[in-house]
Amino acid sequence: MNTAFQMPPLRTASDGSPRQVGVEVEFADLDAPSAAAVVRDLYGGTMAMEDPHRCRVTGTRLGDFTVELDMRSAHPEKKADGATQTGDGTVGSVVGKVADTVVETLRPLWGNIGSLVMPFEIAAPPVPFDRLAELEALFTTLRDRGASGTEASPLFAFGLHFNPQVARNDGDYVLDHLKAFLVLAPWLRSEIRIDPTRRLTGFIAAFPTDYAVKVVDPDYRPDLNGLIADYLDSNPTRNRELDLFPLFAHLRPDLLFAKVQDPHVRPRPTFHYRLPNARLGDPEWRLAQDWNRWVAVEELAADRDRLDRLGADYRSFAARRALDDWAAEAGRRIAG
Repeated sequence: MNTAFQMPPLRTASDGSPRQVGVEVEFADLDAPSAAAVVRDLYGGTMAMEDPHRCRVTGTRLGDFTVELDMRSAHPEKKADGATQTGDGTVGSVVGKVADTVVETLRPLWGNIGSLVMPFEIAAPPVPFDRLAELEALFTTLRDRGASGTEASPLFAFGLHFNPQVARNDGDYVLDHLKAFLVLAPWLRSEIRIDPTRRLTGFIAAFPTDYAVKVVDPDYRPDLNGLIADYLDSNPTRNRELDLFPLFAHLRPDLLFAKVQDPHVRPRPTFHYRLPNARLGDPEWRLAQDWNRWVAVEELAADRDRLDRLGADYRSFAARRALDDWAAEAGRRIAG
């Protein structure tokens, strides 16, 4: 089992700074304060509880972490800076204030109930690629203190997300990575052994085959605007194994938000790779394994000739309705 963290071909961002990656992991059976204590014990910093189901650990040696129940209704809504709620004295205003009070009183209860099936999530700060190994201890310690992953229950559909910063902002760079991911996606799914419950949730739906066949064609070379338009026509959702909405929102917010009205989409200069399982209960599971699979995508994206050959072969398999065999073929090709 290879537990060394491999590095992608491009290590710096467009401004010459080292590329960074954010990591998010979902788990159960450990509440927010207990998980935040794990972060503090490992990396230092100061814990602050924002509500019963959300904590922050700031000033660690890696940056600031957030630990929270992944359930919006469990957290109080933040007011705008300086905003106050001063009712106008009418019956409607009084009733509204009473309703707000009831809602806020019930939020912790909703969180307690939700935590039975909804995951807690730790969002780590972006770290340089060569410091990813420092996060491995987080996963080991969470497991040692009782955290469970997706394998612990049929109700748990927990994931591990990587948010690697892009090296460039041009359309060819983005397209090459999308092509590489589409070519390797069947192999990635077979290697990761996606949990059946996660498949059923729809949060990591595969790209439509007809769209994949179109994009991996070596002759498919739209500019960035054309790439985004085609993507949105075929994928009007952020629920994809590789979610490009954050990146498109960063690069072309006007194009994305003209078609997408989703408050969860935040502009970020990153790929949002959300395919891996969060197998915290498995003592053999390592962060490095899933990271190295992503690196295979970046390596293929950086080799245009190889990418085009595999794209043409993918299309050939699809034309013969033999994509069920493509995962093994792709695995052999990248291993060679």
